[in-house]
Amino acid sequence: MTQHPPPPDAENTPDPAFPITGSVPIVEPELTSGASERSTSNAGPRGAMWLFIVLAGGVFAALTAPGQTAGLSPFTDPLIAELGIGRTDISFSYLIATLAGASAMPLVGRALDRYGARLAILVIGLILGAVLIAVSFVTDILGLTFSYVGLRMSGQGALTLASTTLVARLVIHRSGLALGISGAMGAAGISLAPVGIERLIAATDIATAFRIEAAVVVAIIVPLALLLPKDRPQTHTDTGTLIIPDVEAGYTQSQAVRTWMFWAFTMAGFTVGMMVTGLAFHLISILGAQGLSSFEAASNFIPQTIAALLLTLGFGAIVDHTDPRVGLVVAMLSMGGAMVLLPFVSPGLSGIVFGLLLGSAQGALRGVEAAGFVRYFGRAHIGGIRGISTAVGLASTSLGPLYFALGLEWTGSYLAPSLWGALLPVGVIVLAVLAPVPKPSLAEKSGNESD
Repeated sequence: MTQHPPPPDAENTPDPAFPITGSVPIVEPELTSGASERSTSNAGPRGAMWLFIVLAGGVFAALTAPGQTAGLSPFTDPLIAELGIGRTDISFSYLIATLAGASAMPLVGRALDRYGARLAILVIGLILGAVLIAVSFVTDILGLTFSYVGLRMSGQGALTLASTTLVARLVIHRSGLALGISGAMGAAGISLAPVGIERLIAATDIATAFRIEAAVVVAIIVPLALLLPKDRPQTHTDTGTLIIPDVEAGYTQSQAVRTWMFWAFTMAGFTVGMMVTGLAFHLISILGAQGLSSFEAASNFIPQTIAALLLTLGFGAIVDHTDPRVGLVVAMLSMGGAMVLLPFVSPGLSGIVFGLLLGSAQGALRGVEAAGFVRYFGRAHIGGIRGISTAVGLASTSLGPLYFALGLEWTGSYLAPSLWGALLPVGVIVLAVLAPVPKPSLAEKSGNESD
């Protein structure tokens, strides 16, 4: 793996899309002379439109809950009982489905760059609603596996990627804060979903719960997506849509993956994805083994939500002015701390601290991840670049449930796999600290992918 050098003609020429502050390149485009028709768009949306895009991105992120592990976790034990399958069986089904969903993310990322996030979100919302209806009719492990594929691909993968890409592409003014706010909204929705879904299942049944989720998803996503400004690259002001500035230079997909920094952030996502998903998928069982009731275990998502909100907003507010790796290191320290603490969790304070650490890991990374990719690699190909990273992160979530299920089967408890898993964050911290900051690049300024 090698660091991609800047083109020869850019070595002695300052790049207006990548001014340097200290040792960290900050993507903050400046206006070019003679670009009068782009002057408004280059500044990005402000005021009410800025707020609307940010809030819409947050709502879309929250509505990924039906495809997220947190949203599927309350269904795990009821599905095991209703379908008559084992915990390892459902974990393996989840692994296969999640890997299949992850494989589509690079294509989704490229589609976002080509067609825009607005259209993608509309289509994804309709697909997610249809899949939720389909899963309500599942009667065996094969049908459940296909349903998991649709939920993970459309919910956790595609809609998450599209919602953050929407904000990252359209919002230039205070983009870190914007991503922090939308990320915090998404974290709140996802983290609170298990409590509501658990109550919904208890009041109705599995099939009805899935159908209600479908109705909510479609009823909110479709009209909200239609109200968004179009975000296809190189649209014009005479159409009344926002322009994606063509003065935004940036790394191409193939250039970005040849940098260590890309892999530092990607492996941080892998670590948090794998461990948090594994813990969340078996949370009722894992915390039950530590003496917590099923309701107390489900309620552990509440301190996770609080911590995730605070750290997502906090790092989102400061990431425009600091090195995004600070948030990455905090996320890894929190993740490692949660894994080490698990053997000592019991009802009460230690359970709350465990939830706070898990939420901190997710919130800190969420607060800097998207902004970090924009900072280091530009906006020109952000969908495709984050598509690869999202695919790796989504693939990691397929391993988590099976990892803990096999750990329980082989060792008789969840404690050994938890302690082994604490080694992953340490490796990511070392990689992030040693990774050189990507050099500014004017490559592919025309916006055409070269790979």
